Amino acid sequence: MAVSDPSSLPALKEFVMRYSPAAFALSLAIALTASVSHGADREIDPRALALEEQGRALLAAGEVQAAVDDFEAALAIDPSHARLYLDLGDAARQQGLDGKAIHYYRVALDKDPGNLAAITGEGMALVEKGAVTRARQNLAQLQSLCGTNCMETKELASVIARGPQRTVLTAEASTPDEGVVQN
Repeated sequence: MAVSDPSSLPALKEFVMRYSPAAFALSLAIALTASVSHGADREIDPRALALEEQGRALLAAGEVQAAVDDFEAALAIDPSHARLYLDLGDAARQQGLDGKAIHYYRVALDKDPGNLAAITGEGMALVEKGAVTRARQNLAQLQSLCGTNCMETKELASVIARGPQRTVLTAEASTPDEGVVQN
């Protein structure tokens, strides 16, 4: 099709109008695919990894606050490192801060919706908080993702079967100290 020929202009115009939306959609799909795969290959900062490992060792040794400090420092170095939110959730559960643990697990799930460890951790924290019905929803989600025989499903099922273990002390149930005088 020569542009100099005036009779070919309608054919050229029809060709462009017919195929340009498809070409645009294809180029958009390729651009999105390239950007998504580029983000998945991102490496985690080695300093954050070192702090994470140190924090895990401290958590295993029972030094929860020191572990939290290391996890938070690693998060400051590499905020996109989703596994750190799992570590912070585990540490919060060990401290009995189930609401905070649930928050961290949900942040991890926002970053990776299919993360089995985050679903399990959130479910365990929900059980400790007394929200067993919501924990059962997590169990159903785990069963649909990995089946009934995967480790995460079995672990959450056993925690749900055991039920909440922490007792909550209310203000009415506590006794005041000897030096406290009621007005």
